[in-house]
Amino acid sequence: MSTLSLAVRDSSTMLRRNLLHARRYPSLTLNLLLTPIMLLLLFVYVFGDTMSAGIGGGGADRSEYVAYLVPGLLLMTIGSTTIGTAVSVSNDMTEGIIARFRTMAIHRGSVLVGHVVGSVLQSVISVVLVGAVGVAIGFRSTDASALEWLAAFGLLVLFATALTWLAVGMGLVSPNAEAASNNAMPLIFLPLISSAFVPVDAMPGWFQPIAEYQPFTPAIETLRGLLLGTEIGDNGWIALAWCLGLAVLGYRWSTSKFDQDPR
Repeated sequence: MSTLSLAVRDSSTMLRRNLLHARRYPSLTLNLLLTPIMLLLLFVYVFGDTMSAGIGGGGADRSEYVAYLVPGLLLMTIGSTTIGTAVSVSNDMTEGIIARFRTMAIHRGSVLVGHVVGSVLQSVISVVLVGAVGVAIGFRSTDASALEWLAAFGLLVLFATALTWLAVGMGLVSPNAEAASNNAMPLIFLPLISSAFVPVDAMPGWFQPIAEYQPFTPAIETLRGLLLGTEIGDNGWIALAWCLGLAVLGYRWSTSKFDQDPR
């Protein structure tokens, strides 16, 4: 078999392994998935009317805030799901299975590829579930064409890939699962200080640069523009640059750490 065929075969095997782990031990994925769902329900049903009045400058209309909120929560779901990837990679590194894999005739990069592809698939499933909850409570896309839906899906997959490679690197440098979970917490924290819940213009002036110059805000504004028809401006290119930059950084970081001698 060619090197490419071996890499595809071994990566497929590692992917099946990680999906079986996720199916047999679903508690971590479910716990991480509950965070964006609970925030969605909390902000819609507890703060929805007040937030709608504040953002719109008029009467309370919860449906407008649902439309504003859901795109941000979809991207937050990706950040939340990838924490499980960091924990899973850390477990593999500390429990001895990676040392066993190193002695076997398998493609070296297949272990990481299996983690990344498996995590991206879980992120997509989680996004679909959170999106279904959003639709159930009133979210509706405004005149989005098939091309815009395809672009939105591509953005979500690309964003998930970038964050997953970062999470893999975090798992590789963490001494245990608890440290991996703590190291990956910025992937949940950053959406909280982005435009996910309120517009950047509504934040204090000194805080606006923090919310604006980070990867989640341009991605959220791009997703809103694709699904709701709002102005995208330069956010599309900025979001794409963030995704590609983080993916390359995470890939280089992860592969360099994985190629080092096992701890």
